Amino acid sequence: MRPIRLPLCLLFVWVLLAGCAGHSTLETDDTPITKGLSSQRVQILTVAKKNLGVGYKWGGNTPSEGLDCSGLAALAYHAAGYTLPRTSNDQFHHMPQVSKARPGDLMFFGSGSHANHVGIYMGNNKMIHAPGSGRRVQVTNVTYGYWQDHYLGTGSLAP
Repeated sequence: MRPIRLPLCLLFVWVLLAGCAGHSTLETDDTPITKGLSSQRVQILTVAKKNLGVGYKWGGNTPSEGLDCSGLAALAYHAAGYTLPRTSNDQFHHMPQVSKARPGDLMFFGSGSHANHVGIYMGNNKMIHAPGSGRRVQVTNVTYGYWQDHYLGTGSLAP
């Protein structure tokens, strides 16, 4: 009898711990790419792409001084007529959350409920972001393990 209880106890503990350690699942919907994007989403993506190669600067929110991740998001959304809070964490808590990222949505990364990074989803599992000191605004694949492991959610204001 004991051999049966031990494995069942271990299975119960494993299931319990797995549930506590879980995080959001990064899901995407690229349908708008083939069916057309709203003018706001086009504007967000246009501004983000225009800033590829701009140097990173912590707290930066203009291409001339440099951009950090939340500065890039705020700049792109401002061009589409939206005002965002300044930090990625405030943006995360301000944005209506969506279940699947669509082009022009903001993808948030961090731990717990604290976002410390944001990128703009482009479609085809790619996002534009300002990755950090000494680097430049670039495109990266969100299927890489780091992004999957730190994904908190996706938010959007654009139709």
